[in-house]
Amino acid sequence: MSTSTVPSIVIPDRFNAASAFLDRNLAEGRGAKTAIYYEGTAYTYAQIAELANRVGNGLLDLGIDLEQRVALLLLDSPQFAAAFFGAIKIGAVPVPVNTMLRPNDYVYMLNDSRARALIIHAALWQQVKQLLPQLKYLRHVVVVGPEQENVGASLVRTLSGGQVTRTPTVHDFDKWMQKASTNLEAAETSKDDSAFWLYSSGSTDFS
Repeated sequence: MSTSTVPSIVIPDRFNAASAFLDRNLAEGRGAKTAIYYEGTAYTYAQIAELANRVGNGLLDLGIDLEQRVALLLLDSPQFAAAFFGAIKIGAVPVPVNTMLRPNDYVYMLNDSRARALIIHAALWQQVKQLLPQLKYLRHVVVVGPEQENVGASLVRTLSGGQVTRTPTVHDFDKWMQKASTNLEAAETSKDDSAFWLYSSGSTDFS
């Protein structure tokens, strides 16, 4: 009777998940293969890798650093994959957030994660826009979808007691990406670093 052997999987000490899922496929000749099929359009590994590099460089331009959190409030789309892997590639930590939650839940998650940037779909932006004064750590919001009002602006508010606070700067995703380079070297992350965060919800509450 023959016995099957379980293959040995060794993860190197220096490891970046974005490189493993995207760059490795390019290096192995699968750049022209379909990675994502979305609304009738096929996106290749090469296209997703380029988008991820642009997002990563865009985040670096916003001052996002190693291990800082980047919240993702996005519908299933190529932009989600680009934002997720782009953040990982620079050593930041993407935090995908359930798009069906209540506004108060978003306040909790964004403050608890101390996300410095939020990449959000335009369909969800209006309900979150009203929450900006409650988001303590957020510095930048990148909106995916139709061109937004007040792009590049940071609104100043005066609170009771005379304290002045500044809301995050808003960026249009397409314009923000177009300015970013398509070349990006993966950060020197290790196999023990956090790749991303996930919050549970529903019957299990938050954890």
